[in-house]
Formats: sequence, structure tokens, C-alpha cells
Amino acid sequence: MRKEYIYILIVYLVMQLSGIIAGPLVYKAGVAFGVEAQRMKALVPGVWIVISFSAALLIILFILRKTRHNRLERMEPLSVSLSVFWAVSGVFLAFAAQIVAVGVESLIGIKPGSENTKTIIKVIEMVPATMIAVGLIGPILEEIVFRKILFGSLYEKFSFSVSALISSLVFSLAHMDFEHVILYTAMGFTFSFLYVKTKRLIVPIFAHVSMNSLVVLMQYVLKDDIERMMRESGQLPSFINLLF
Repeated sequence: MRKEYIYILIVYLVMQLSGIIAGPLVYKAGVAFGVEAQRMKALVPGVWIVISFSAALLIILFILRKTRHNRLERMEPLSVSLSVFWAVSGVFLAFAAQIVAVGVESLIGIKPGSENTKTIIKVIEMVPATMIAVGLIGPILEEIVFRKILFGSLYEKFSFSVSALISSLVFSLAHMDFEHVILYTAMGFTFSFLYVKTKRLIVPIFAHVSMNSLVVLMQYVLKDDIERMMRESGQLPSFINLLF
């Protein structure tokens, strides 16, 4: 793996773990500036998500500025018009893959609904700016790390199926929502397919950003309507189970 890719993986890992140290520091800083202690405790996760995601994206884009293309990106990309078609279609493919995965999970006794999503929605309620990190920055970071770097590096040596399976499993485990490994793995396969199909990273980025943004809108803006649907049906609609 190229050294630039290793640097990016380190940046991403540091971002993921940074809250352990930065969280208490942000809390103390907020309290020092007069924010009530209990409120500041609730604000810390959202504030740090926005800061850490933004900083990580800037650093990673800086590292990538002179990075050579991988094997996939050296191939002839799909035309712009067809790439736009797959970018839009990819949003529907992502939701379709999610619905199928939810169906498979239900067959083996896994209940619909992601704790990861519920936690993020609670954070957004406290810090609305987190929507930008979750809907835009997070998906861009994940597509760079899990598709361009991890999948792209594996695809240099292995078939699509092997590369997509390994990178998608890592993508799934990185979300720390182990009950829904099948769900996240299905999403990883979908985004990997879009990347290979078009040879353009912007395509899975668009699909991923669109999916996350729609889920945020559904669960944050339409929260009351969704809660009513849950009471009536007894479960969360299958097309809004996954976030991030």
C-alpha cells in the first residue's frame, strides 16, 4: 500500500479515536466559557464530530493532492452523462440493497433499526450542525478510505468480489454496529460496484451523501411522522434503518 494511503488511514483512525482525549477537553473549555455543565456534556459529541470530521477531511484532501491514481482510476472512466445516470441510480440501488439486507436480517432474527442511527440523531438534535458532518463530510471520508484506498488497493491484486467483500466487512465493522454487519456490508458492496462501474469516486460519494442526507431529513425533520409510523407498524420502516 502506498505511504500516502497509510497516512490517510492513520488520520482516519486518529479521528475515530480522538474523542477519548478531546471530549473531556471540549467539555472543560465549554464550561470555562460559561456553558452549564449538564448541557455541555450533551453538546460535546456533536461539537467534536463537526470539528474532527472537518479537520480530518482537510488533512486527507491535502495528502491526496499529489497522490497517483490507483489501478481502477487509471482505466477509462465512464462518460459524464452515464456517470451522472449511475450516481442518481446509485441512490436507489443503495436503498434497495438496504431493504434486501433488512429482509435477510429479519429472517435470522435481527430486529430492524440501527442503534448507530438513533445515537447520531440524538446528537443532531443537540447540535444541528452535526447534520453537515453526518450527511456530507462523513460519507466523503468513508468513500475515500473504504472505496478509494481499501477497496482500490485490494482491487490491484484481487477480483471485485474478494475486494468488495473484505473492504465492505471492514466498512461494516468500523461502524461499531455489529448486529447489522449484513446491512452495512450490503451498502459497501453497492458503493464498490458504483466505483468499479464508473471508475469515478465521485459517483459512490454522491450516492452515499444522498442516502445519508435523506435519512437525516427523514429521522430529524420528519421525526413525529416516523414515530407515528413506528407506533402503527411496530417497527422502523426498512428504508430508513441505516445511517453513516
